[in-house]
Amino acid sequence: MPGMDGFALVEEMKKASGLQHATVMMLTSAGHIGDAARCRALGISAYLMKSIRQRELLAAICEVLKTKSETPDALLLTRYTLQEEKHRSKILLAEDNQVNQTLAVRLLEKRGYVVCVVGDGQAAVDAVKDGQYDLVLMDIQMPGMDGFEATAAIRAREKISGRHIPIVAMTAHAIKGDEEKCLAAGMDGYVSKPIQTVELFSVIARMMTPRAESDAGDAAAVVDPIVIRAN
Repeated sequence: MPGMDGFALVEEMKKASGLQHATVMMLTSAGHIGDAARCRALGISAYLMKSIRQRELLAAICEVLKTKSETPDALLLTRYTLQEEKHRSKILLAEDNQVNQTLAVRLLEKRGYVVCVVGDGQAAVDAVKDGQYDLVLMDIQMPGMDGFEATAAIRAREKISGRHIPIVAMTAHAIKGDEEKCLAAGMDGYVSKPIQTVELFSVIARMMTPRAESDAGDAAAVVDPIVIRAN
């Protein structure tokens, strides 16, 4: 800014009564060597480059306020640390076909998700019971306990725990009425196989808002050759 720049302004704020403990985020059009060290010295919480997307700014504000309340000496937040935090969502993939498992894991990890794989419905129920997941991708046709039975078991336990994990159904040879049947069974979303990248990540983003919100915005711009086959 002309006259007094952002760093000088923060220095004056530190001297002013009532502003010493204000949370400050620095926005700049061009970074310079030494800026990060200066931010730390002045107690600036975030250093972000312009132009910045609205949802990215909102996520940064929320993260800074949350981190400051929990950890007063938290590290400087940047666009890169914000992106790393955004992609730590943990997904449980319930799929019995090994080829589909490999392709799905590759696709999800490419987007930064942490993926755990199980091969049948009972294993999915046990995994949800023992672990903390942000979303379940549930194949409908699995040996032993199928996707519908696994979902029913998970939802029954949630009536006691009070939590709700999003479950997205995956089904091959989709026919009319499948989506309604899945939703009626307690699932939150539905994708048909072979799964297309844009459709999959749009559903995941919708289920995991706001954490996965940026994935939805980027999904339409990505052309990915990987699809999960019908089995």
